Amino acid sequence: MARSANISVMESLTTLFPHGGWHYFAGGLCLGAGVALLFALTGRIGGMSSVFSSTWSYVVSRPFFRAPRWLETRGWRLVYAAGLIVGAALWWLWAGQGVAQTTRVPWWLLLLGGFIGGYGARRGNGCTSGHGICGLGSLQLPSLLAVLIFMASAFVTANVVTRWIVP
Repeated sequence: MARSANISVMESLTTLFPHGGWHYFAGGLCLGAGVALLFALTGRIGGMSSVFSSTWSYVVSRPFFRAPRWLETRGWRLVYAAGLIVGAALWWLWAGQGVAQTTRVPWWLLLLGGFIGGYGARRGNGCTSGHGICGLGSLQLPSLLAVLIFMASAFVTANVVTRWIVP
């Protein structure tokens, strides 16, 4: 009985992760190490929605983007974002063998999801990286609640999209 249950679990994992899961594990370790290093060396929290807001401060003159918290921190945040982009490009070249990833999800749905995610990050006072990596790492209860909401809505959205919108 236990052997068949283990096989079923392994089959499920193979279905969920057809290319294996080690690259997810390695990516998580790199993200965690990067955020921990940023905090240990500078005392700064590395969430990406704040990087997005501070980057907009270069081109938008609305009062929200002109706040001192964005203007005074946009230099290091831009370097932080560049590190993520370079890291992703290196990983793509090394592990992805330079092959572009594709999706069956229409572009307009990806765009809509980006706007909804951005709005949610603004309303939730942070994004998944800020709450999920930094907030949980510092044992913040609001971050735990935010992550639970992120994950629940992600599960529902993924199931709706894969079952009814993009078969």
